[in-house]
Amino acid sequence: MSAPTTTTSPGSETVLTPTVGRVLRRSLFWVAAALVAAFVVIAVMVGSGGTKDVEMLSAANASPTGAKALVEVLRQQGVTVIVTDSMTETTAAVDDPSNTSVFVYDRDFYLTADLRDELVGLAENLVFLEPGLDDLEILAPAIAQAGDVSGELDADCDFPAASAAEEVTGDGRGYRAIGDDDAITCLPSGKSVFSLIQVAGDDLPNGDSSTLTVLGTSAALTNERVGERGNAALGLTLLGEHDTLVWYIPTIDDQAGETPPTLGDLSPDWVIPAAMLALLVFLAAAFWRGRRLGPLVVENLPVTVRASETMRGRARLYERSSARLRALDSLRIGTISRVARSCGLPTVATVEEVVGAASALLGRDPQPIRRLLIDAEPASDGELVALSDELLVLERAVAAASRPA
Repeated sequence: MSAPTTTTSPGSETVLTPTVGRVLRRSLFWVAAALVAAFVVIAVMVGSGGTKDVEMLSAANASPTGAKALVEVLRQQGVTVIVTDSMTETTAAVDDPSNTSVFVYDRDFYLTADLRDELVGLAENLVFLEPGLDDLEILAPAIAQAGDVSGELDADCDFPAASAAEEVTGDGRGYRAIGDDDAITCLPSGKSVFSLIQVAGDDLPNGDSSTLTVLGTSAALTNERVGERGNAALGLTLLGEHDTLVWYIPTIDDQAGETPPTLGDLSPDWVIPAAMLALLVFLAAAFWRGRRLGPLVVENLPVTVRASETMRGRARLYERSSARLRALDSLRIGTISRVARSCGLPTVATVEEVVGAASALLGRDPQPIRRLLIDAEPASDGELVALSDELLVLERAVAAASRPA
């Protein structure tokens, strides 16, 4: 993009270069608008993210995937529901283990082996929703995973929560009881596959009188599905057995004591020396190039450029690229405008009108004039010079003929 130019005299051009301050003033409005828009977007994101819980089966989540409906009904029935998100808070919330149920849903797999050990025997009734392989290995070795389950499931057992529900939504996971004839199995979905298994007493790692209930029907507890079939009866009976319910969903806070490996620990030993060497090479190259080019030259603006210098520069460019026709057309444009002015034609006159007026004024055949102004194409530098001389002769002849006697 070339700088704007303003002609101040027939022999010179003035180049006006915008200053940095002028450019900044022109851009100030758009910069301010962009900052305001960014501030509004950040405020909306922070506001919406901090006021609405949308986590799966969160006790405060009122969306279809939350569990707020079930929790509020439990509270209306007199159950004290304590919501926790760390093992420290969960342990502190269990004041009377014999009259407390703990509901655990490790949806993001934050529980470590030490935290699972702390869950064993923490309360009279431990309800674990969709436990994984590592969870079962520590909490209930007599239970194994059996894949995903979907559809409606019938109770088909004497377990109080399942009998009260009769039929529930089974979307979730299935489990098998292995090597434990005393385990209570409910909600079958296939051969030896169940969505509710309870083990107690000697079958637990600590061998006490507490019970562990493995539940795979996660969809049945959500706000969207809890009102269907016997889902509400299953959740209320199973989780409302005791006066206190601790609703525990592990979070990243449970792993606060574990220090994750740093980028330096994961990187090979040669990375840091190679990066330092590359930095030194860059600094040396920058210093070398900076000294070679020298300091910047400050030039006062505006800069006055003579028209003759511009003409010579363009002529050298045309010569270097062998653009003879383009150079001749540049000369023709000037000649046509001056011949039209000498003939008294308006500035909007066509080339054909200029040819006709010049031939009438000089009393010549219009074809040679038209060839000179339009059709002729130089094949060599000599022809270009000859045509430029003919243009000069034509222009002078028209100027002389148009002068009053």
